[in-house]
Amino acid sequence: MRRLLIALATTMGLFASPVAAEPREDTSDSEVCEGCKALLELAISNPRRKEDRARDVYRHPGETLAFFRVQPNMKVGEYAPGGGWYSRLLGLYLGKQGNLVGLFFNPVSGAFDEKRQAGIRADAARFPQDVSGWTGIPADRFAALTLDAVPEAEKGSYDRILIIRMMHNLFRWNIADSEIKAMREMLKPGGMIGIVDHRAKPDAAFAAADGSTGYVRQADVIKFMEVNGFDLVDQSEVNANPKDSTDWPNGVWTLPPSYALKDQDRAKYAAVGESDRMTLLFRKRT
Repeated sequence: MRRLLIALATTMGLFASPVAAEPREDTSDSEVCEGCKALLELAISNPRRKEDRARDVYRHPGETLAFFRVQPNMKVGEYAPGGGWYSRLLGLYLGKQGNLVGLFFNPVSGAFDEKRQAGIRADAARFPQDVSGWTGIPADRFAALTLDAVPEAEKGSYDRILIIRMMHNLFRWNIADSEIKAMREMLKPGGMIGIVDHRAKPDAAFAAADGSTGYVRQADVIKFMEVNGFDLVDQSEVNANPKDSTDWPNGVWTLPPSYALKDQDRAKYAAVGESDRMTLLFRKRT
């Protein structure tokens, strides 16, 4: 993966003058979903999200999901759900009409030791019950799988897959190629992937933008997705944060909510807020 990005950056001139690709004009999926906005607002304001709501000011979940054109009757894969911040909202939004499926790392991709492999499988097995507990919706409304064992019936069945603050890890663990390939096979023809991730400065050195600090260059993500069979549909600044200089001592994890330096200069980092983030929507190329 690292070699691929270096080659792309060299041949496409990304090191010298990174330029974001222009979104392709797209109207095939832009019709207004009647009632979607109201249902999304109901999910966002649900009392079960009271502990999560403090992060809304940084993560703009309503605007982000609307930008990704997520509708409540869709089949949506959430890649690497982690602590469940987005899972709780997606479960509330999709749980009655749609399908939320947790998509977990391929445990045997080479990035994980045996203990972590077992943990990934356990997380996937527990995901439906976790979302049920968070939302009050029966667990059989939710599902999960690991990307080493995608059933044939799941391929070509997803309307959307969301990759939230995870591309940088795929790059630094050298598993982006295989994971994106698996997800591409799961999408319907014309299905879309929505990506949110920590954004490096356009002219950042590769060593500071290869995912190891948590940041990646937007132009590199766009080019990577294009090489892997996707077209850029649109890009948004809804999750931008101009206060983020991106050069923190412990990378992006210096900022909230991680606060890697704990109480050291905590007020300073709290004033910055969460990271500057790209928000990109890609369509599977047929």
